Amino acid sequence: MLSPALREQLSRCEALVMGASAGAIDALNQILPGVAESARIPVVVVVHLPPNRQSLLPVIFAARCLARVSEPEDKQPMTPGIWFAPSNYHLLLEADRSFAFSTDLPVNFSRPSIDVLFECAADVFAERLVCIVLTGANDDGAYGASMIRRSGGLVIVQDPDSAEARQMPDAAISRANPQIIAPLPEITELVRLATRAPQ
Repeated sequence: MLSPALREQLSRCEALVMGASAGAIDALNQILPGVAESARIPVVVVVHLPPNRQSLLPVIFAARCLARVSEPEDKQPMTPGIWFAPSNYHLLLEADRSFAFSTDLPVNFSRPSIDVLFECAADVFAERLVCIVLTGANDDGAYGASMIRRSGGLVIVQDPDSAEARQMPDAAISRANPQIIAPLPEITELVRLATRAPQ
């Protein structure tokens, strides 16, 4: 049961950031179609990708989602809809709420890195941010989720027992002390609540 305080925090959030690795496609295929066409906030997703090929995730999920699905361009303003980080770049969020790309070294052997996105999102959105850590086989996202928690944001982690690869959720739970640990059907409903336009 979602407490009134957490429900209020979901309704006031101004961005949602999400990270996944091993098992990401199946998890996101449950969650992202629940984002309405009239989504009121940006949903920014990092999935670990091979560095030598273009991401097909925007094409795959555009066919499955009602909300607009895009890959951002460097310096593009954030707008409502679903955004996937491009391959071989870290995706950052700037203070003016635009996207930025970085070719800094991989973090947790990954570029894009979940930690990099989460940490800069915490700086920009603070308590008006929701983050979600999903299935994955390393600990990327745990540090960034702890920064979001420290800044007053809402941290949601997939129940490790329901994850295809539990190492990433386990690490996030250990390091970030999330307010919510839930299986995918509950996370889908939380995302729907966070992104829906006011009734």
